[in-house]
Amino acid sequence: MKVNLFVSKDIKEPYADIHTDQLTDNITKAMSILESDDSNDMLAVKKGSDIALLEFSDVFMLRVEDKQVKVYTEKVEYLIKKPLYQVEETLSSDFVRISKTTIVNLRKIERVAPSLKGMMFIQLKNGLKDNISRKYLPDFKQALDL
Repeated sequence: MKVNLFVSKDIKEPYADIHTDQLTDNITKAMSILESDDSNDMLAVKKGSDIALLEFSDVFMLRVEDKQVKVYTEKVEYLIKKPLYQVEETLSSDFVRISKTTIVNLRKIERVAPSLKGMMFIQLKNGLKDNISRKYLPDFKQALDL
C-alpha cells in the first residue's frame, strides 16, 4: 500500500483519506487504529536518562514535589517535564485532582477516610497516601458519584 504524509500548520485536526478499490482487512484495521483514541492513553515519562511510555491504567498518582511532577506507578517513580495542569488535560476520566499539587487514579484507591479540618485522607493500593483538600472534595465526590 502506498502511503503519503502531508504536514501542515494550517490543519487544526489530523485526518486521513484512504483511496481503495476494495475494503480489505488491513484497511479496516488501519481505519480502526486511526479512529481510536488509544494513542492518547499513554504518558511519556523519564527515569534517569531513560524515557518510558506508561499506560494510564498503570499510573497511581501524579504529584508535584520539589518543583517537579512525579508520576507514581505500583512500584516505580518517574518524572515528567510538563506542568501538572498540562498533564491533567490529557488524562482520562479515571483521574481526579485532589489538591493543588496532586492527581490520583480513582481505580487505584484503597480507602478514603475523614482527616483534619474538613479534609479527607486517601490511601492508594500501592501504599501512597495524601490528603484531599476541601477545595477539591466536591469534585472528588462527584467523580465517585457520592
